[in-house]
Amino acid sequence: MSIMLFLEKLYIAAVVASVKIIRLLRKLPAARMYNGTSFHALRGHDHGDDRLHDHGDESGIMPMVLVQIPMFNEKQVYELSIGAACGLSWPSDRLIVQVLDDSTDPAIKRLVKTECRRWESKGVNIKYEARENRNGYKAGNLKRGMKHSYVKQCEYVAIFDADFQPEPNFLRLTVPSLLRDPDIALVQSRWSFVNADECLMTRMQEMSLDYHFNIEQQAGSSTYAFFGFNGTAGVWRISALNEVGGWKDRTTVEDMDLAVRAGLKGWKFLYLGDVKVKNELPSTFKAYRNQQHRWSCGPANLFRKMGPQILTAKRVSVWKKFHLVYSFFLVRKIVSHLLTFSFYCIIMPATILLPEVHIPKWASVYLPTIVTLLHVVGTPTRSIHLVGFWVLFENVMSLHRTKAMLMGLLEFGRVNEWVVTEKLGDALRIDVANAKMQNLHQAAKPKKKPRLEFHWAELGVAIYLFVCGCYDYAFGKNRYFIFLFMQSIAFFIAGCGYVGTFIPNS
Repeated sequence: MSIMLFLEKLYIAAVVASVKIIRLLRKLPAARMYNGTSFHALRGHDHGDDRLHDHGDESGIMPMVLVQIPMFNEKQVYELSIGAACGLSWPSDRLIVQVLDDSTDPAIKRLVKTECRRWESKGVNIKYEARENRNGYKAGNLKRGMKHSYVKQCEYVAIFDADFQPEPNFLRLTVPSLLRDPDIALVQSRWSFVNADECLMTRMQEMSLDYHFNIEQQAGSSTYAFFGFNGTAGVWRISALNEVGGWKDRTTVEDMDLAVRAGLKGWKFLYLGDVKVKNELPSTFKAYRNQQHRWSCGPANLFRKMGPQILTAKRVSVWKKFHLVYSFFLVRKIVSHLLTFSFYCIIMPATILLPEVHIPKWASVYLPTIVTLLHVVGTPTRSIHLVGFWVLFENVMSLHRTKAMLMGLLEFGRVNEWVVTEKLGDALRIDVANAKMQNLHQAAKPKKKPRLEFHWAELGVAIYLFVCGCYDYAFGKNRYFIFLFMQSIAFFIAGCGYVGTFIPNS
C-alpha cells in the first residue's frame, strides 16, 4: 500500500508539472472572461446585425442559467450566499436564483424567505422553495428543485452551498467553456477560504484542500477529463445532468455519485483553478469530524455500489475504467486512509515491542518523506513551516476516516448519516471574539472552562503510542520514540476535543 500511494502521488505530481510547463510555454490562460460579443460568436449567431454589439444588449445572446442554493438552518450565512448569487454579473432576464430551503426552524425559514423577497423587490428573479420533509437530504432537495416548471427554460445550473460567495464575474468565467465544447458537462472552480487563519485546525484543512484542488483536481481534468464534483461552486449542463438520471440519495456523496455516472456516459469535466469562490472552513472540531465522516464513508460506499457498473461501462476506455477503480477510488479513498492509520499508528509502533519484526527504512522513512514532500507542492508557502503539525494532525484524523471508510465499504453503522457541516459565519464569529474580550475584562470573576468532548478511541491510541514510545526509549533500537511521543500528544489533544474554535455557551 505504501508503494501504491507513493506511485499515485508521483504520477499526479508529474501530470500537474507537465500541464504547468506546457501552459507556461504556450502562455495559455486557465480561464477567460467573455463579454456579450464573444458569447454571440460562441453560439454561432449571424454577425450581420451589429445592433447587439453597439448597444450591448446581451439578453438574446447569453444562455439561461439557474443558480441553486441548497440550505438547512443556515442562520449565520444565508444572507452572504443569497446576496452573492443575486449580485452575479448576468442579464437579469437570463438568470434565475433558486433558494432551496430545507430548514426545520420556522424562525430561520422566515428570515430566508424575507431575504428572498427583499431581493425580488430589487428586480432579481429569485424563487424561494421549501419542502415539507428532508427526504434524500441535499440530493433530495436539489432533485426537487429541478422539477419546477421554470427550470425547463434553463440550459445550465450553477450550485453554491449556503456559505459560498461567488464573485460577480463567476458565470462569465465558467459558462463560456460549456458553450465552446458541447461534450463538457461540468465546469468546477476552486475554493478559497475566508477563515483559514482562524485557528491551527483551519490552517491544516487549507493545506489538505489546496493539495486537492491544485494537484488532484487539475490532474484529473488534464488526463481523463474526469474528477469528483465538489458539490458546490460548479456549473452543470442540465441536459447532461438529466441524461445520467439526475440526483440520487443512495450515498452521502451525491455529488461524487453524479460525477461518476456522468463520466461513465462519456461526458467530460473541466477544472478552472484560476476561478475561485470564497467559502468557510468548519472551525469547530465537531463540525470537522462530521464533515470528514461524510467525505470518507460516502466514497467507500459509492465504490461498493458502483464498482461493477464501472467495469461493465461501454462508453469509456479501459484506461479510464482503470483510473476510476484503481486511482480515484481504491488508492485515494481507501488505501490512503487505511495505510495512514494502520501502518504508521499501529503496525510501526508494534514493531518496537516485537524486535524480531523489521520494517525496512524505505517503507518507514523514505517513502513517507517523499509523499509528504509531494504534498507540500500544493501547499501555500505561508504554511510550509506547519508541515510537521499537518502530518501529526492527518495521522490523528486517519483513525476517524478509517472507521468511516470501513462503515461505507462494509455498509454498517452510520453509513447513511448526513449531518450538515455547521458554519459560524461572520455574526457568530464576532460574538466569539466579543466573548473572549469580555472574559479578559472579567478575569477576576470565576470563568466557565470550555466543555471538553472526549473521544475514547483517540485517547486509547494516545496511550498505546505513549507506551510504545517509552519502551523504545528504554529498550528499543529503532529511535522512533520522538515521533511516537509527538504523535501521542496529538492524539491526546484530539481525544480531549481541545481542537478548533470553541463556541461560548452564552
